[in-house]
Formats: sequence, structure tokens, C-alpha cells
Amino acid sequence: MHGIRFAFGTLTVLPARISRWDRDTARSGMLWAPLAGLVVGLAAAAAGGAALLLGAGPLLAAVLSAAVPAVLTRGLHLDGLADTADGLGSAKPAEEALRIMKRSDIGPFGVITLLFVLLAQVAALYELYGDGWAHGAVGAALAGTTARLAMTLASRRGVPAARPEGLGAVVAGTVPARPLLAVAALVLAGCAGAGAAWSGYDAVRGVLAALAGLGAAEALLRRCVRRFGGVTGDVFGAVEEAAATAALVVLTLG
Repeated sequence: MHGIRFAFGTLTVLPARISRWDRDTARSGMLWAPLAGLVVGLAAAAAGGAALLLGAGPLLAAVLSAAVPAVLTRGLHLDGLADTADGLGSAKPAEEALRIMKRSDIGPFGVITLLFVLLAQVAALYELYGDGWAHGAVGAALAGTTARLAMTLASRRGVPAARPEGLGAVVAGTVPARPLLAVAALVLAGCAGAGAAWSGYDAVRGVLAALAGLGAAEALLRRCVRRFGGVTGDVFGAVEEAAATAALVVLTLG
């Protein structure tokens, strides 16, 4: 239960009292991260579905589905995405780039990145809700779960922390390979099962969307590790948003 509380207490605003704050708990918490993502995704799906039932169109449903994860995380991951974009775009040495990321303001790189990422998420959800409530709901749930699985992958052993303090330092390098692969396989099986409700093609598309999300997150993670010397809490937020966005976009293809 300590790991579940850690996952929900650090990755959502849902009430979860964290009674332990150590690397063992962090390891367990990051393995439970996809569950927190599934809950957030289902809440986003419920908001979009309720909008459609009340007579709203797919665009408003998409906006609500994109807004709910931001509300349930107090915008923490979006803020991390913006800060990471500012750090990467600054072209400054690693130490100075990390100082830029710690500032409370958002620079031009962060604003532009937030704008296009949110537009992409809303546009993809709009396409999915246009095909029916169930497609939009599955998309929101899949994106939320895949996004938190990307955070689990970013916590794997061998990925260092860029700073000695903060959430990044607590969770970096904590997740061993075997449980990581088991959790990833479980999530991918769930994505396939959700798509299989329509057809075998949709089952494959669900898996491909999740893999695309993880691939985008991994590319960003590697760039950040090279650029900053490791991961920070902001990088985890950026990885999460990259995975969610890429997964949603791939779901609309074909």
C-alpha cells in the first residue's frame, strides 16, 4: 500500500497520505504509476462522455478530456513539460539550464511547446470522440496509462538524477528490469484488450499507439539525460506529456 499511496500522492491530487518517502517506496510507487494513470484517464473519459450525453459536440468533449488530467495533477506535468522545453531550448550549459528550469516563470520555448502539445491532444481526442464515445474513452484511458508507464520506464536503473534533491532524485534509477518488463507487458496487454472490443486491427493499433508513446518518451528522456546529465521532476512531467500526446495521435491514424 505504501507504493500505491506514493504513486497517487505524487502523480495526482487524489487523497493519498504518503507515510514513507524513501527509495524502496519510490520503486514500488513508480511500478504502480500506470494504475494512477488509468484512474486519471478514466476520469478524463467520464468527463468527455458526460459532455456528449448532455448534448455537447466532440470538440467540447475533447477539451474536457484534455483538461481533466491537468486538473487532477494541478498542471504539474504540463509545468514540467514547459520547464523542460525552456531548459532544452536555452542552449546553456547543463547547470545553467537546470537553473532556468527551476524558475517559476515560463519562457517562450515553454509557451510554444505547451500550445502545440495541448492542441495536438485536443485535436486527437476530437477525432476519437467523433467516432463515438467509446473510442474517445478508450483513447483517454490508454493515453493516461501509457503516459505513466513512460514515467516508470524513466525510473529504471541506469538513468541518473540530474540533481541531488527533488522527486527526480528519489525515483531515478529505482526500478529494476524484471518488474519493469512485467508492468509494461501488462499495460500493453490491456491496450490490446481494449482495442479488441472492436476488431483485431484495433487491438494492434492500441498496442502500436502505446509503443509510439513510449518511443517518443524514450527519445525525449535520452535527450534530457545527455543535455542535463540526468532526470529531474520536470523531465518526468515532460516524458509523461510526450507519451500521452504521441499515443493519442497514433490512435487517430488509419
